[in-house]
Parts: sequence; structure tokens; C-alpha cells
Amino acid sequence: MGTPSMHFSESPEDPFALGHAASAVLDDHGRVVGWSARAQELLGYRAKEVIGRAWRDLLVDARDLPVARSVVVGAMRAGGWFGVLPVRHHDGRRVEMGFRARAITRDGDHQEWFLVGAPATEVVAWQRDRALLDGLYHRSPIGLAIHGTDRKVIRVNRAIQKASGLTAEAPVGRSPGEFLVDEDAGPAEERVRHVLETGEPLIFTEQSARTRHAPGRERMVSVSAFRMEDSSGRVLGVAETIEDVTQRYRARRRLTLLNEASARIGTSLDVAQTARELAEVAVSGLADHCSVDLLKPVALGDELPSDMAGALVRVALSPPEPRVPFQEGDVVPLLPESAQARCLAERRPILERLLSLRPEWYAMDRRRIEIALGLGVHSLIAVPLMARGLILGIVTLWRVRHSEPFEDDDAAVAHEFSSRAAVCIDNARRFTQQQSAALTLQRSLLPGTVSDLPAVEVAYRYLPASGEPGIGGDWFDVIPLSGARVALVVGDVVGHGIHAAASMGRLRAAVRTLASLDLEPDEVVARLDDLVGLLAAEGETNAEGNQSSIEQVVGATCVYAVYDPVSRQCSLARAGHPAPLVSTPDGQVSVLDLPAGPPLGLGGLPFEMYHLDLPEGSLLTLYTDGLLEARDGDIDATLENLAECLAHSADALERTCDGVVEALLPTDRRPTDDIALLMARTRVLPPENFATWHLPLEATAACRARELTTAKLAEWGLSEMTFTTELVASELVTNAYRYAEGPVTLRLIRTHCLICEVSDASHTSPHLRRALSTDEGGRGLFLVAQLTERWGTRYTHDGKTVWTEQPLPPS
Repeated sequence: MGTPSMHFSESPEDPFALGHAASAVLDDHGRVVGWSARAQELLGYRAKEVIGRAWRDLLVDARDLPVARSVVVGAMRAGGWFGVLPVRHHDGRRVEMGFRARAITRDGDHQEWFLVGAPATEVVAWQRDRALLDGLYHRSPIGLAIHGTDRKVIRVNRAIQKASGLTAEAPVGRSPGEFLVDEDAGPAEERVRHVLETGEPLIFTEQSARTRHAPGRERMVSVSAFRMEDSSGRVLGVAETIEDVTQRYRARRRLTLLNEASARIGTSLDVAQTARELAEVAVSGLADHCSVDLLKPVALGDELPSDMAGALVRVALSPPEPRVPFQEGDVVPLLPESAQARCLAERRPILERLLSLRPEWYAMDRRRIEIALGLGVHSLIAVPLMARGLILGIVTLWRVRHSEPFEDDDAAVAHEFSSRAAVCIDNARRFTQQQSAALTLQRSLLPGTVSDLPAVEVAYRYLPASGEPGIGGDWFDVIPLSGARVALVVGDVVGHGIHAAASMGRLRAAVRTLASLDLEPDEVVARLDDLVGLLAAEGETNAEGNQSSIEQVVGATCVYAVYDPVSRQCSLARAGHPAPLVSTPDGQVSVLDLPAGPPLGLGGLPFEMYHLDLPEGSLLTLYTDGLLEARDGDIDATLENLAECLAHSADALERTCDGVVEALLPTDRRPTDDIALLMARTRVLPPENFATWHLPLEATAACRARELTTAKLAEWGLSEMTFTTELVASELVTNAYRYAEGPVTLRLIRTHCLICEVSDASHTSPHLRRALSTDEGGRGLFLVAQLTERWGTRYTHDGKTVWTEQPLPPS
């Protein structure tokens, strides 16, 4: 007997599908009136064996009759039944079968029962699958979305409804772009399109999923997607599992923010730069706006008072917002009832989740409140900046408009990276304080202004290093010498900081002392080398813990040059220092082939002197190695650029000096090493401004000296200085006659003062002494010292020169 035509919901895996399940029909008396081939296959009974027989007698074992009767009763009441029931196989064994029964009414009141069945194992497996599907749609915490081939949503489960706030029908028939914000809809639609077209599944792809009805609510989801196909391979759509990972994303973002803070905050030893880095890190992953306000002594790099005194200065504001009442550099007054004031008073972070819930918020300064409301500020965190137990300032983080309010975890993260930043800011403050002290010390030890000299025209530049390496020990000096000569010196001390500045000051003082002895350049450098060696030895034995200062003195370099405007001769010596450059008036530039010599304090090698004659208007350039290394470290190329700048030696000296700095120094940053640049354009005294006479070593030499002096002073219009000058010349020549050997040379030089020099071949040093009332002589040098402004002795390889200087009378 065939089975009646009925509609059952089927799927390829449905064990009750008509093409797969066994089927039977029972009349209202329980007799079998229909039996399918599949039923015969599963239970072993042929149709002719069961048609017309009661199902209880044929198919149910006696021990299972109570269960079977209760099933029948229940089915009759409900009009149908579904479940698992043991039945008897043709060979007598019990077989678990799953059944679905439904009552069918025919011919008005004639009732039959249509049964379909399948092995219990298949039914149970199918039930699990159905339960799984039901769970995915109704009980799963993970979202499920089904897209059709047109990429529009066909169905979503309750997890998505709950998370998005949409009803089950709201997203159906719509594309993601219709219920997600534009920035998030694009990736979502592209993901569905890619899976639909390629068939490649996507696993755990994270993306933002903010809905249009709540665009300010942050939501991150992890999406896995695969293409759905039927048994024939026909594409049916795309299924997506969507898990809300917002909290996990925020935790990871906070951790990332802390890692970024470690890498991005404190890259320099500049207070303002460190504060800006703190603000930029805060807005990159935590806040919409951030301000950093520091106590004024901290911002200036001064000593920090223990009582937290001083106004707050806004050092950083990110991103820039012109509507904020206090911009960078402004003093920020604190209102006592503000979160910032409470933060500083209690020394702990203050979290204001929703400012609108705090009545005192509206009781504060109305101007500030109006600006804050205009910006949409609704949540803030105030964190104290503390380092080594001292308050440095405060950092304030704001969220505006659609951003979600801050949470406790946000405050903890802000406190963590602000604590790290506070240490960096305090380090920068301490470094700035030390650098300021070192710079003050260094500038006090460098020459302030150089007076006009008869020998050279001078221009110089001193550029301290940038904040990171610190102030170095580069130095220079211009020292007037006797006989209208001038000494030019440039040096470099190893290292940076206060120790380097102090070492530089010691060397400069030593050079000035040695220069006052009128020694030759090689002798000056040699004695300076001995002095450095003695200082190093003294430091090693007496200054435990001062190893850095010892290292900075030893290894220092310098170049020392003496120029004579009368002879046009320049004498130089150097100790491990870069060689000077000379440019002549015709534009020829050369690096002097000056023997290098070892750096100071190393000893073991002699220092050699180099002589050259310089035409009038020649340019002598001395510098430290920082000038050559300032741009790109290519010393040869830098020397070529320097030579090009010096080729136009006829230009104004200050302009030439500026041109060198502009050409060799980078424009976008300060140099990493100190730079000292000293440029001197030579002058030559005209012959009419000096006179030289060689006198025989005889008793009449003093008389002859007086005659020559009187005549020259009359020629120069300095007759009023005759009495003093002829007395000085007479006494010096007389001393040479009495105590020296060889010929005597008398020289008068007229510059900014009147110089009188007497040279002889002796190396015996004259001594000033106070003669007794009974002594017949010994008063000559005493008279000379009283009548002149300065006097002294300088030694050469051929003898010595005693010199005096007298100021010229006012014109």
C-alpha cells in the first residue's frame, strides 16, 4: 500500500526525509494498512506479512507494551508524536527506532496515522544537529549572521540582536552599510564579497563594528566566515560567526599603549619635548584630548621646591585646540573644586566617568564650562606627575562627544604611563638644570668681547651642543701679546657637562698664564702638555671618584698661533687638533701642513713649530672638530665646503663667519657637539708706525738711544712723551750694555699705545728690586715699572727682549 502524499520539512541530513526514512500507515484500529520498501529493509518484514495486522502484536515486544501504550495515549491526545521506541525485528531482536507520527483525517471522520521512522542513531545525531542549530540561533553567546548571494543579511541570531540593540528583523534584507557606520561598513562588506567570490574562509578577523544608532559606542568583533554551498556545489551565501572582543581589544590596546609609552616617551632630555610625547601617546590610544601642566620650576629646568610651590604652566596640549582657554605656555590656575586640584591634593588619579552627574561641575567657572560643553567633554581623568616623591605637575585626559566614558582600567593605564613619563620629565629637568649650570660656567670662562687689536680683525662663533649630549669643552681665546702681537688659541676638551666646562676653564687659564710669559707656540703647547700630565697624576692620587674629569683633561686638543703684524710672520703649534686653514687675499685657500703632535697629557712626542709669512688681509681660520662633523660626518667634503666659504676672504669678516656656519651646520637641528670657530684677518703695521735701530754695545749706546727716541717721537707728534720714553729707552739700553752680550736693538712701535723694546743676545732675566738708600744703582727697572703701564720680558732662540707699553695721550 502506498503512502499518502504529505509535506514534511526536509534537508539532506534529515533522517525522516521521505526518500530516506521508513514509512507506514495505521488505521484507527491500529492495523497496518501501508508499508514501504524502506520499512521492509530496516525491519525485515515484507508488506504482505504486516498488512492488516495490529502493530502491537507484530512490532512490539511484550516487555515494551506498557511504553508503547503510553505513547499511543499521548499521541492521540496531541494528534502526533515524535521520539525513540524499541520495535521487534523480523528475526526477533529489538531495534531502537526513531519515529514521527501524525494523525490524518480522511473522508470526514475516518482517521489514520502516518508514521515515518529511521534508526535511532541517525535520529539522535540529527537531533543533536538540530539542537546545535537552535542553540546557535537562540542561546549561543557568539553572533551568527547569514548573508545571501546578494550579500544582504538573511538571518541573525539573538547574540547579534542583543549586542547591536536591533530586533531580529531589523538587519534582515539589508547590507552592512545600512546599519554600520561608514568607516566600519566598508571592511565588513568587502569581507563578505571576498568569501562569496573566492570561497576562501576567513578566521578570527578583527574589525570595528559600530552601529549607526550608537556610533560613539566602541565595539570590536572577531569574525570568521565561510561560503555555504548545497550538495551540488551551488553557492547559497556566506555564514559569519561574530564574537564581541571589545574588552579583549581594549586590554590589548592598553598593553600596547604602555609599550608605546616606554618607546615614545623620553626620547630626549628636553622637558617640553617629553611632555609633548606624553600627550601624543595619550591621545593615540586612550583619550581624545590631553594636556600636560607642569610646575613652573619644572618647565624651566630649575630646582624643584619641596612645598610644591609655583604656578602650573601648560607645556603640552594634544591635539592643538584653539578653543581651549589655556594654550601652551599659559599659566593654568586651578579651581579648588576641580578634579585637577583634588588630584594634586590627594596625590592620586581622579576619574570622572560622567561629568554631567557631578553638580559641582556646573558650579565652576562658567567660561570654562561653556567651552567644555562646546567641545563635548563628558569624561576626564586627572593624573599627578610624581617622581622621587615630588609633584612635578598634572596630566589631564578628556573624552568628548560620542566617545565612551573612561573606565577604571583606563585610569590605571593612564597612571602607569604617566608615572613612567614623570621620571623622564624629572630626568630632563635635572639634565636641563645641569646643562644650564655648565653653560653658565662655560660662558663665564669664554671671552666676552674682543677689543680691537692692531694685529688682526677677529670674528668668532661659539655654538653649544644640543641638549642630549650636553655642553662640551670647546673653547677659544684671543690674547694680546707684547710688541703688538696677538695669540690665537682654540681647544677642545673630551666629554660633556660641568666637568668638561671646568676642565676647559683650567686649560684656558693655563694658556693665558703661559702666553703672558711670551713663550714660543711650541713651548706653550709643551708646557701645557706637562701641566695636563701633572693634573691627571694629581687627580689619580687625590680625587677618587673624579675619573671623568681626569679623562676629560687627558686627551684634550688645542692649536696655538702667534701673529706679528710688524714682521707678518705667524708661528703655530698644535696638540692633536684639526689644522687651521689660511686664505690669502687672492682667494687661495689651503690647509696648513702643521705637524699634528699628540693630544695633551699623553706625552712621549715633541711638539713642532710651524712658521709662515702672511700677506696683509690673509684670513686665518681655527675651529674645533664639531664644525667638520656637524652635518653628515664626511670630513673631507666638509673641508671642501669650508674652503669654498673662505675663498672670498675680502668679504666682511662677520658675514664670512655667518656664511661658514650656515653652510656647514644643519638647519633642522642643533649640533651634537660643541663648535668653536675663530677667524682672524691679518693686519700689517705700516712702516711709518715703527722704527728699528741696531746699536753697538758701547758706553755711548744709551746716549744714542735717547737721541733716536726723541727724534722719532717728534716725528710722530708725541713730543710730550719724550722725557718718559727716552728715560725708559736709556735705562733698558744701559742694562743691556752692563749685563748682556752682542749687539743691542731698539724698536719703537706706535699702535693704540707706545711700545718700546730693547733686545740683546743674553738670556739673563732682569729683575725688579727695591734699592737701598745707600745703593748707587739698581733703580733703573724700578723707574721703568713706575713710568710705564706694562713691562715684561720675552725670550727667543737668539736672546731676549725687554718691552714696555705707555698709553698714548688723548688726541
